Amino acid sequence: MVPVMTADSEAQLAAILTSLDDDKAEDVVQIDLRGKTAIGDYMVVCSGRSSRQVSAIAEKLVDRLKQEHGVLARTEGKETGDWVLIDTGDVIVHVFRPEVREFYQLEKMWLPTGQTAASQV
Repeated sequence: MVPVMTADSEAQLAAILTSLDDDKAEDVVQIDLRGKTAIGDYMVVCSGRSSRQVSAIAEKLVDRLKQEHGVLARTEGKETGDWVLIDTGDVIVHVFRPEVREFYQLEKMWLPTGQTAASQV
């Protein structure tokens, strides 16, 4: 049996950001959760232009994490493609259609006071 290598949270974050960029995810925001919550070290929020693109971004990300980094991620919502949650344990990724992202405004809950999503770009 080959041991599964796990990447630390910074390596996972870098791999996730590269994958999202490769798949043309839009308005990518990364939020440092360390010291704020035990749910993970980082949160990444991004958008896809359509339900099909949201699902494809999520599927490719999960596949790349598994194949290239040995990271198994749990997903929710891939069937509908409005909002897909990907949880690696250390990094939580939310991939939204723009309208759904605007409705929930997750960035506002997690970004430091006075910092906007636009300043994260």
